[in-house]
Amino acid sequence: MPLTPEMRRSIEQIRDYLFGGGYPDPVSNAEQLAFLFFFYLIEGIDAENAARTKVLKQKHESIFSGSWTLKNPLNAPTKGETTIPKERFRWSVWAKGLSGEPLVRFVRDEVFPFFADVADRSAVNFMHGARLVIDEPTVLTQVVTLVDGLHLDRSDADTKGDLFEHVLKQIKQAGELGQFRTPRHIIRAIVEVIDPKIGETIYDPAAGTAGFLVAAYNHIRLANSSPGGIQSVEIDGKTQTRGLGDKLSAAHVSALQNQTFYGNDVDPKMIRLATMNLTLRGLPNVRILLRNVLTTTLDAERKAELALPSEGYHVVLANPPFSGRVDKDRIVDDVKVGTTTATELLFLKYMMDSLRQGGRCGVIVPEGVLFGSTGAHKELRRQLIENNLVEAVMSLPGGVFQPYSGVKTSVLFFRKGGKTENVLFLHADNDGYKLDANHDQAIEADELPALIAAYRDRDQGLKTWDKRDPKAEWTQQWWFADAATLRANDFNLSAGRYRPMSQKQEQHRDPRELLDELAAIEAEIMEEVEALRVALGEAA
Repeated sequence: MPLTPEMRRSIEQIRDYLFGGGYPDPVSNAEQLAFLFFFYLIEGIDAENAARTKVLKQKHESIFSGSWTLKNPLNAPTKGETTIPKERFRWSVWAKGLSGEPLVRFVRDEVFPFFADVADRSAVNFMHGARLVIDEPTVLTQVVTLVDGLHLDRSDADTKGDLFEHVLKQIKQAGELGQFRTPRHIIRAIVEVIDPKIGETIYDPAAGTAGFLVAAYNHIRLANSSPGGIQSVEIDGKTQTRGLGDKLSAAHVSALQNQTFYGNDVDPKMIRLATMNLTLRGLPNVRILLRNVLTTTLDAERKAELALPSEGYHVVLANPPFSGRVDKDRIVDDVKVGTTTATELLFLKYMMDSLRQGGRCGVIVPEGVLFGSTGAHKELRRQLIENNLVEAVMSLPGGVFQPYSGVKTSVLFFRKGGKTENVLFLHADNDGYKLDANHDQAIEADELPALIAAYRDRDQGLKTWDKRDPKAEWTQQWWFADAATLRANDFNLSAGRYRPMSQKQEQHRDPRELLDELAAIEAEIMEEVEALRVALGEAA
């Protein structure tokens, strides 16, 4: 069942209730809704587990079996009672039977602690430290009623996931380290290029709400679906193709659920949102670790304890934080590049090292990473080109990350090991959405599909490029540069640096593109100033 307009309206109504009720923080609101979704859905999940174990003739103990010692005596049905049956924690009991102040008190003092205890038995306790924020009685009653009206138990995993993504779209500010929600159509384009497959390990070291992992999961399911198991749905004004994965074996499904997806994030709220996003998609066992990879390392023994791949990952997909800084003394030696403390450079170094030999990476980077002239910038690009196979750089339109950030970005695609000979540059002026302050209105102009096709046909494209007449007008949105040219330009990987000269393009260059380039140059200058300040501080 696709996400219906009624469901969208219900989410908008919940958002309006929360905002009007004095809860303006969209991240906190999304987190609170995640908890309520979980409280609602766990009753059905428990019933499904009971039915499954019955068929398999295995023992099942319901999470609602036994008694619970009350945290607050005021929640006792009758005065003097200290325990209640765990059956009282079914959504169908408390959400339909309580309202007002008794509802707030029971959810705050009993429901949250109960499910934190339940979650403690799973791969990640995403309830650890969680608490009820919506403590205004009327608002909580209205929100619980609206969530109940969504009838999530009647929806399939994709619909529940789409609904949750609709909630996550309300998050419109960047985090303290410069992290922000990546547009899902950009994520899907990157995943299409990387083409993750069943049996591969897939990792996002800055997972956020798990958008890349979900997209990779959907990509694998689509690739393993029969014609009858493929459907088209409308999401965000665009048609998407979905697959049920009906050609996946039981062993494949088990591998996807337990041995495929991995991630970290530094923000406990993001961990909770990511875990819920994955759970709603049918991936409750995926472990998203609370970890800053720039300041901590894991030895072989700890990796084994966490069941992490010892040889690195087949695929790394990420949109690491932009323009953040890490205290120099906290940066681990493994990720250091000169004296830089810029998160975008340190993350790129970490991802290069996280791949297994032959592994593939698709990572979004601010434009300054591609042409910055500091020692750290040049050294990182040298390592990329000399020690890895950089296959392509996709220049994204300015404004793609509105309303979070106006920074100009590109996507790096590379493989671990080998040596770069030629790099394919792909340039998009339009990504299918209006490039305004919100970047959420669908339009016809969309160059991403053609650029993905150009990447897949890059061997033939290189032959065409080599045979071209250098004096003739080049009208394609892609072009190449060889390794010798890259070296001669300080390993500059900015697409515009190597774009064939075109009279038409020079006369009609988009002013927004010029502004984006100026912003990227300004960011690089600030990075150089910061590096100089650090150097002077060390010399003092």
